[in-house]
Amino acid sequence: MVTLGLDIGTTTISAVVAEEGRVLAAETLANDAALPGKDWERMQDPQRILLLARQAIDTLLKRFPQTQRIGVTGQQHGIVYLDEAGNPVSPLYTWQDQRGRQPMKDGGTYIGQLQLLTGYSVPAGYGMATHFYNLKNGLVPREAATFCTIHDLAAMVLAGRSTAAIDVSDAASFGLFDLKQGCFDLDAVRAAGMDPAILPQLANDPCLGTGPLGLPVYRAIGDNQASFLGATGGQTQCMLVNVGTGSQFSVHVPSYMVCEGLETRPFPTGGYLLVGAALCGGRSWALLERFFRDTVQMVTGHAPENCYQAMSSALEHAVQNQPSPTILPLFQGTRSDPEIRASITGLSPDTFTPLAFMEGMTRGMAEELRKMYGQYLAAGGSPLPLYGSGNGLRLNRHLCIAMEKAFSLPLHLAENQEEAACGAALFAARW
Repeated sequence: MVTLGLDIGTTTISAVVAEEGRVLAAETLANDAALPGKDWERMQDPQRILLLARQAIDTLLKRFPQTQRIGVTGQQHGIVYLDEAGNPVSPLYTWQDQRGRQPMKDGGTYIGQLQLLTGYSVPAGYGMATHFYNLKNGLVPREAATFCTIHDLAAMVLAGRSTAAIDVSDAASFGLFDLKQGCFDLDAVRAAGMDPAILPQLANDPCLGTGPLGLPVYRAIGDNQASFLGATGGQTQCMLVNVGTGSQFSVHVPSYMVCEGLETRPFPTGGYLLVGAALCGGRSWALLERFFRDTVQMVTGHAPENCYQAMSSALEHAVQNQPSPTILPLFQGTRSDPEIRASITGLSPDTFTPLAFMEGMTRGMAEELRKMYGQYLAAGGSPLPLYGSGNGLRLNRHLCIAMEKAFSLPLHLAENQEEAACGAALFAARW
């Protein structure tokens, strides 16, 4: 079956046509829908996004008229308000928006007050934190009947609907969600002074309907879950390490499970995804490359275009298992402790070399994700096949080797680069 997957990201909008998990073609457009605002606001124009999404879809459907279904995914947590007819009546407040961190007149922050009222920790940028701020500051449009993610809006329009019906993976991304029961915690919503009537309804059926394109459109799913499906070829009983600018460890579990250091997220095909995130990830390697490039410029007066090829070549000729310093690549802290920073220990005359620093960095990047794997095992989880995705792994064979050593498992590198869009296509194809 040939299906189309749409991924509405923060900076790009991508679509793929896939058959049995194999991508036949892809179309990617820059998401230029950003709107001006205060330095802590992050807003986008939903109508512009819908236009770009339709442009990407139309381009692929002209090439592949045999396409049978459409799946949708995109940036989680953010919200756009809709009126009763399903029209957007506000900007998209993205997951990067920081209004929840702003100070309240009587002290504290909006997210701090929300936690006091509900007992839930809801990060800034999550839909409930954004809505709480807007409610307190009179910014909820009078005509707003509900809110949803931007990809839920796109799926609704493509399905020819006037009401949004969202997947549990997106609903949970807003906050104030009971993961065990699979629904919003209405008592917590009321405790925050919010009217539950504005909450979007959860989708009961996988297919939302057949819209103007004449193709069945399936409910949108969160991009984290879609990326997991896309990277593993639709497999669920497995683990995934993803290394991009940041990095993540994810593992699917069949039933609700709490694991220290990992977030539990609903999975659209059943079960849950345990997710741990490292804030720096692949940026650690980029920082080391910049250090080498700056050093070359300091010594020679000329900066090379980049040092990645030289770094890779040096590692290719390195002696195996040579000593290296221990590097904790926490350059941007952690989610639980944003103030903590990276460290280097175990320096000696033998390890104070560029090659040893490269070895130490790859091991440190792998070890950060392996610790999350260790927390999963400590909570009662079992080893599963390990998959890898993201350019941080695709472009760095030595990091792949470091991952295999850290996890003591072979690493299956994802074939498809547009993992989220591919995952949306796979989700639509499985029903």
